[in-house]
Amino acid sequence: MANETTGFDNYSKAYIAVETVIGILAVLGNILVIWAVKLNQSLQNTTFFFIVSLAFADLAVGVLVMPLAIVVSLGKPLAFHSCLFMCCLIIILTNASILSLLAISIDRYLRIKIPTRYKIVITPRRISLSICCVWIVSFLLGLVPMFGWNNRSELKEEEKDYLNCKFLSVIGMDYMVYFNIFGWVFLPLLIMLALYIEVFYLIRKQLEKRTSKNGVFYGKEYKTAKSLALVLLLFALSWLPLSILNCFIYFTPNIVEYKVFQPTIFIAILLSHANSAMNPIIYPFKIKKFKDTYVQIIKTYILHRRMLTESSSGEHTLDEISQD
Repeated sequence: MANETTGFDNYSKAYIAVETVIGILAVLGNILVIWAVKLNQSLQNTTFFFIVSLAFADLAVGVLVMPLAIVVSLGKPLAFHSCLFMCCLIIILTNASILSLLAISIDRYLRIKIPTRYKIVITPRRISLSICCVWIVSFLLGLVPMFGWNNRSELKEEEKDYLNCKFLSVIGMDYMVYFNIFGWVFLPLLIMLALYIEVFYLIRKQLEKRTSKNGVFYGKEYKTAKSLALVLLLFALSWLPLSILNCFIYFTPNIVEYKVFQPTIFIAILLSHANSAMNPIIYPFKIKKFKDTYVQIIKTYILHRRMLTESSSGEHTLDEISQD
């Protein structure tokens, strides 16, 4: 977010290279996640629908945010509102990721808190409505700067219509810190932390009763909760450094003048984007259904197709030899 420090051109080549690699991994990995859920019916339940929503947000980060972040980091000349809209897209998809994680944590909490009524309360219609709400709220929150909470009034007259596009040139840090980071990063993370603490407490409490019927259910829920808590932890570790840096820049604005601070911002931006490529790697290691489906996809749709291609190529070569 805060990626326009002086002298950033010294790091631009490395930045673009790393962003490109992360973007490719994010796109391929999240396509695999969506594909796996589509193929495996046992993955088609409430939690995994929210995971697909998260995967779409991470996929969009790879397809849209990273190319836009590269353009913004280079400070290319753009119309003010075009630059502002690009920066808003970055915020929208970040919000979609964190609100998808919040929806997942609420879903896990309800599954443990009201297991007998869960399927009555959490219906397919309500799941669809929840996912729609996640994206609608994300768009509304991210587009707030388009409706006036931006830096246009602080720019020189000649820059109000056309300027070198930089994130902090168009997005107000008061919006980023007080509205976005405090309200829609820190607060949701605290709520999710509280929910997962309660989930683990309730599961442990039930497992201590040692009833065979409930033991199997809560044992499975414990494993799933651990996997999703890891996803949340990695999201926090990926995004908190950049969020904290933005707060630091806002409350101590002179710090951006020091060149020593530039690599830190550079790394924090890349770390936040790298989170979009992490989840597809975590799922197969922590959730067996994902691992099995990944293997099926690789064997059936990738290796098998390659074998067919090589076989066709080999037959063609033999025909040519026989003709000779």
